[in-house]
Amino acid sequence: MIADQVTTASINPGPYFRDGSIAFGRYTLIGLLLIFFAAGFWLRATNLSAESLGEDEWKKLQSVEDYRANGLTGANGEHPFLLKGTLTLSVSAAERWNAFSFVQNNASLQIPVESALRFPVTLFGALSIIVLFLLTTELFGADVGLLAAALFALDPSGISFARIAKEDVILTFFFLLTNYFLLRSQRTAENGEGNGFRWLWFTGIAAGAMFATKYLQHLLAISAAYYFAFQRLPSTKWRVGKQRWLIFLIIVGVSFLVFNPTILLPDTWRQIMSFVSENRVGYKVESSYEYMGHIYRNKLTLWLSGIPWHFYYVFMLVKLPMISTAGMLVGLALMFRRQLGDGRYFIFWWCFFWFLPFSVLGGKFTRYFAFAIPAVMIISGIGLAWLSRKISELFENASLTRFITRNRVYAGVLFFAVLLPLVDSLRAMPYYRLYTNRLGGGMANAGYFFPHDEFFDARLGETTEFIAANADKNARVFSETPKLTEFHLRRAGREDLVSVWLSDPSELKEMRPGDFVIDARGRRYLTNNSMLERLNETAQPVAAINLGEAPAVKVFRIDGSSISAFPDVSEARP
Repeated sequence: MIADQVTTASINPGPYFRDGSIAFGRYTLIGLLLIFFAAGFWLRATNLSAESLGEDEWKKLQSVEDYRANGLTGANGEHPFLLKGTLTLSVSAAERWNAFSFVQNNASLQIPVESALRFPVTLFGALSIIVLFLLTTELFGADVGLLAAALFALDPSGISFARIAKEDVILTFFFLLTNYFLLRSQRTAENGEGNGFRWLWFTGIAAGAMFATKYLQHLLAISAAYYFAFQRLPSTKWRVGKQRWLIFLIIVGVSFLVFNPTILLPDTWRQIMSFVSENRVGYKVESSYEYMGHIYRNKLTLWLSGIPWHFYYVFMLVKLPMISTAGMLVGLALMFRRQLGDGRYFIFWWCFFWFLPFSVLGGKFTRYFAFAIPAVMIISGIGLAWLSRKISELFENASLTRFITRNRVYAGVLFFAVLLPLVDSLRAMPYYRLYTNRLGGGMANAGYFFPHDEFFDARLGETTEFIAANADKNARVFSETPKLTEFHLRRAGREDLVSVWLSDPSELKEMRPGDFVIDARGRRYLTNNSMLERLNETAQPVAAINLGEAPAVKVFRIDGSSISAFPDVSEARP
């Protein structure tokens, strides 16, 4: 079951399937891993169009349409090309599929644009299960790797991040792949198994793809810090040398350009500079974020004056399945024991270079945590593997090894590591972002902690369908996502309706009876909170739309009394 000596990526690493190091044989282990992959993919891919496009996803769709109409451009240039290029292929393939006559005659076979846009991220999210197992096995052995893969495959938050068309999941995939290749290079060099530097070249290719997914070059410091931690040890054979490092960096650069050719366009740089200066954040209003009932300014450069430092720690407390939390607490204590092996240093650097900056930066979103979830699951896997060993030792001391073997105890721990997160995910399905564990008050508190990310415009499509069916000709629709709202209104066949910013005072002055206001959870800002509170006090919504069982959107139709909730409007009227 659990190895007597933990297999790690130390300077004397052991092979994957060393006799006695894992609970199951090679083919059983591979079969279990494939089951986890299939289950994880099914949970991530089923009913991908259950939620409307979020505003960030709509921007990706605009980039796709721009590429298809004009070739490579600087559209959405603050983000690299790799994801957008992949989305373009997916949307184009879906349209070709939908064009077949037998598909047109069967609505159930048609692929909605929401599914087509999200599918590449879903696929990479599922593939990350396998790469996480491989990386964890290099670090701590296959027993820990299997537990980490199971926890990650079935984690509601990990599933939810893979169901939105954003970069974070694909970034995480290439980070895991980059460092799996790096660890193979280490093991090959230390064991004298041949040319270990070919794995270093693969590391460079994967790192280039990682940077072509999101401009977070500092993440390479995790790999570099782990490598240099061994270089002062005289017995270390894993030494790259200056010339090979130069070749490695060239490979990274070439890979980056291949996967991100739009970086060469001047318009891309203009958009990057605009994004870095935060001129686009918040658009017409300063960006803010509702967190646990309070609204905070949401800018990276606000540092500790922005969203509180404990944002991601609360996320772990209330969003992880309880078994993952329990395993993590045990695993954290074990991370400081030398007996765990040298693989723990990689986890230390991973957590250091992610948690430190993202704790103190003032701008935060829960989807950024997609990069940290694998590390959390590895630590949890370590804790559960240790608990499995200790339980089996108790039975051995009681002379019961004939009846309860180490393998059986490990199998029991693995069973619960699969069952409990699976039950949580099935209960939240398909609205995984709403999942809240018992520490967070359960599903009764869904949407309380991080409403912007938990709802993510998921019911805007249904909202605009209601408005389209009930609005007068040329009515105005006020929301905090006017471009996305306009997109949905056009899909509903209402070209005449005018979609405008709720937080724009110049637009508010034009508000008249018969207009609509969308009060969407997660879209409360410092600029609109007071007026929306007054609106809720003075008027009744004409429609209330839920996401699952959680209230998601209120729709108000403005009349003579409710217009008083907007002072600027009242003052502007004759």
